Amino acid sequence: MEKESGLSVLIGGKAGFGIDKSGVIIARILSELGYRIYIYRDYPSIIRGGHTFSIIRASRDKVATHQDRVDFLLALDQDTFNLHKDKLKKECFFIYDPEEVKIEGVSACGTAIETGRILKEEGAPEIMRNTCIIGAFCRSAGIGFKILEDILRRELPKEIDLNLKVAHRGFEEAKELLKVEVTGLQKLPLLSGNQAVALGLIRGGLNTYIAYPMTPASPILHFLADIAGDFNLKVIHPESEVGVMLMATGFSYMGEKVAVGTSGGGFCLMAEGLSFAGMAELPVVIVLGQRPGPSTGLPTYSSQTELHFALNAGQGDFLRFVVAPGDPQEAYYWSSVALNISWKYQIPSIILTDKNLGEGIFNFDISSVETIKDESLPLWNKSAPYKRYLNTENGVSPLAFAPEKGAVIKANSYEHDESGITTEDPVITRAMQDKRLRKEEYLSKDMKGYETVKVYGDESSRTALLCWGSNKGVCVEAAQRLGLKVIQPLVFSPFPSDKFAKALTGVKRLISVEDNATGQLAKLIRNYGFKAEDKILKYDGRPFTPDGLEEELRRLMR
Repeated sequence: MEKESGLSVLIGGKAGFGIDKSGVIIARILSELGYRIYIYRDYPSIIRGGHTFSIIRASRDKVATHQDRVDFLLALDQDTFNLHKDKLKKECFFIYDPEEVKIEGVSACGTAIETGRILKEEGAPEIMRNTCIIGAFCRSAGIGFKILEDILRRELPKEIDLNLKVAHRGFEEAKELLKVEVTGLQKLPLLSGNQAVALGLIRGGLNTYIAYPMTPASPILHFLADIAGDFNLKVIHPESEVGVMLMATGFSYMGEKVAVGTSGGGFCLMAEGLSFAGMAELPVVIVLGQRPGPSTGLPTYSSQTELHFALNAGQGDFLRFVVAPGDPQEAYYWSSVALNISWKYQIPSIILTDKNLGEGIFNFDISSVETIKDESLPLWNKSAPYKRYLNTENGVSPLAFAPEKGAVIKANSYEHDESGITTEDPVITRAMQDKRLRKEEYLSKDMKGYETVKVYGDESSRTALLCWGSNKGVCVEAAQRLGLKVIQPLVFSPFPSDKFAKALTGVKRLISVEDNATGQLAKLIRNYGFKAEDKILKYDGRPFTPDGLEEELRRLMR
């Protein structure tokens, strides 16, 4: 195996037949050997049928994107072979069931494993075709059966003996094509971006998570529900996104650190509740998993189309903290920070993710995560009378939670005075609006202590790629190949203009790389006096790959 390219495996079949789980098993096998992993998942918005596949990339170096070409193709149906055979680096490195896949018209090579016959002989269910072909893959890649057995025992506790029999049959009927060596690198756990967000929220003190399922944020709801008992969490699934947001503001009012999760369509329904949180100064964290729109769009694919929506959603002027992590380490860190910032400043926070980050699976290295600052809450000192919206120097009022003795605690969506009493007085109205907006000055000062803009690649290069969110990985890899600089803003509200300007030092040409049709980040930076001379935009729901981006960049820089 070459260090630069590593190993890529594509497994595909019909939706509902365990392709996703199979991809995870293959990833865990390769991770056990010390490789760094990324899994890209592609599936239609139907429960059963249709074509679904996963690409598992393994490398000796950190990876955060998949490649166009693959070393192995594991075809559980005809569509997988027909659609992906041209991705193979070597034409014979495919494994298939000859009863399901016909290979007329191509070289009569590859490894035929009669999974149907093996299942029938072992009395195994159809779903175990996956186990059989994974066994064949391990033999083909020179991976010992013991490693496969250990992973299967962890991942498939039900009917494990039968699964092992079927896997061993596939293993025995295959032949070794290459030898994947143990790297000697430290083994790291595998996490999805969504799981990293969830764990970061817990690290930040999360008490309650509320969500209505919506791809690609739904896995956060499921993951937190599974571990709720371990962390004393309340995990709630209301009837709609309207209910989600209003319920969250109620928990916030009672002093519960609360977060919600959704995608663009659900965030539309949350906008009025978001404004209420802005006016009532109720801290709430929103995880916004982006996918292509408008409207339902492509429900199971990815985009970066909600940047301006997140910055401007809701009526009226109010401060919100907006951050877009680019990998699981950043997702963990900034999710925790977002919860702390929400409570320190009593504002909404929005964490922008997307399917490529949220549902992608990566190695997670906790040792590379920055130290997280624990912020203290501005609690009421119990000197009467309590004023929920006391007009302070930094705009942050003291907190008290019902049923606090001696305090009348109001939460008002109308304009109000310091005690929370509704008012239409123009002088008070202006004073309270200034109070709420004054927080931005102090939050901006706080952010100077955070790494809100990151720089990668050749820092002396006069050409830089501008990226955000999940495009970090592919931009860094393409930049390394071409000797370019990469600039990645992480925080978008308040925008770190000074740090962004510093990152641009020496740059003569800035190329914005985004998963949207209009160059939303390129538009945003113009508001602060910066300009991206060129844009490379992808808006078909699929992510950039290093080869594809490199080709686009070479064409642009001729």
